Amino acid sequence: MATHTSTGIEQATQEASALRLAGICAVLAGLSGLLYSLEFVVFKQALMIPLFLMLGGLFSTVALSAAYSLVKDAEASVVRWAWAFSIVGALGAAIHGGYDLANAINPPAVVASLANLPSQIDPRGMLTFGVSGLGFFGLAWLMGRSARFPRTMSYLTYLLAALLVILYLGRLVLLDPKNPVIAITGSLSGFIVNPLWYLWLGVMLWQSRKEA
Repeated sequence: MATHTSTGIEQATQEASALRLAGICAVLAGLSGLLYSLEFVVFKQALMIPLFLMLGGLFSTVALSAAYSLVKDAEASVVRWAWAFSIVGALGAAIHGGYDLANAINPPAVVASLANLPSQIDPRGMLTFGVSGLGFFGLAWLMGRSARFPRTMSYLTYLLAALLVILYLGRLVLLDPKNPVIAITGSLSGFIVNPLWYLWLGVMLWQSRKEA
């Protein structure tokens, strides 16, 4: 009996530590996303833009994995699908940022027209925005079926998912970042909804550690 009790306490402690780390990463992902948007729109520093994109993607993998662990009992098949899309999207953003960061640190000698070609790993934000958006749609649905998240969190996740998909389609078809559709969608997601979502998730994960 003592052994089982000790094992249960140890598992609970490990789960609480994991949720604490995930909560911190969620907050850092939100801040990285906000700083990325500020750099992309306002400051436009060549090194900082890809750096924050890369960091945001890496922090997101930890936060999203923890979020899906809280809804894993809602619908197992949907959880696996949505988690895979979310992680692939986050890693795509991290790789895209790492690629641009490498080029910013040591600019390659390329023809100007070639430099404007879309990223091979994340063309026009296919992973960063498109695939991530689909993953968020799945997560929003799962949150709506789980008692671990408030309904308003589910609605906010739906909104974020829609903005990400619209942003990807805008970048794919319209291309010009100054186009009103891209500018408005990008501002809403980058400055408000995305940071708010990750900060809220960070608080919830931090609080969930007490229930572990």
